[in-house]
Amino acid sequence: MLKRIPLVFLIIPASIIQSCNFSAGTKKDFTTGLSHTYNGFTVEEAYLVGPDNTILSSNKIPLNSQIAIVVQGIGNYVLKDDKAFPGLSLTVTDSKKAAVLDNADLFAGTEGYSTTDASVLRGTVTVAQPMKAGETYHIKMRIWDKNKTESEIIAEVDIEVE
Repeated sequence: MLKRIPLVFLIIPASIIQSCNFSAGTKKDFTTGLSHTYNGFTVEEAYLVGPDNTILSSNKIPLNSQIAIVVQGIGNYVLKDDKAFPGLSLTVTDSKKAAVLDNADLFAGTEGYSTTDASVLRGTVTVAQPMKAGETYHIKMRIWDKNKTESEIIAEVDIEVE
C-alpha cells in the first residue's frame, strides 16, 4: 500500500523556497571570454566595451586604448535611506599573477546612489604601460552591496594586448 504524502508537506517547502528571493547564476560570452557570476543580485547582462562604448566581439585589445567591463540591470540592493551602496574593486594581473592594477574599492567614501544609477556599473582599464603588446592579462571586477556584503557580482576576462 502506497503511503500518501499530505499536500501540505509539498506546499510548505515550495513556499519557503519561493519566498527566499534567491538570485544566483553564471554566464559567459564566448566571443570575448568575459564571464560573470552573481549571488544575491539580479543582473541583466555583462559585456566588454571599447573606447567608443561599443560592445567588443574579441578579447584582442590594442595597446594604448581603453576598455571597460559593464554590468547592466543590477538589482536587489539592500537600501539605506533609499540609496544603494555598491562597492567595486578592479584588478589586472599579468601571466605571472603580478598585479598591474589593484583598486580595492572605487566607490570608497561615497554617500550612496539611486537604484537607477547603481543599476549600471563599469570598471574601466587603460591598456598601456606597464602592459606590453603580445602579453595576456587577466581583468577581474568585483561588485558587492555594502549593506549586504554576501551579495556580489564577479566579472572576469583575459585580454590579449596587441
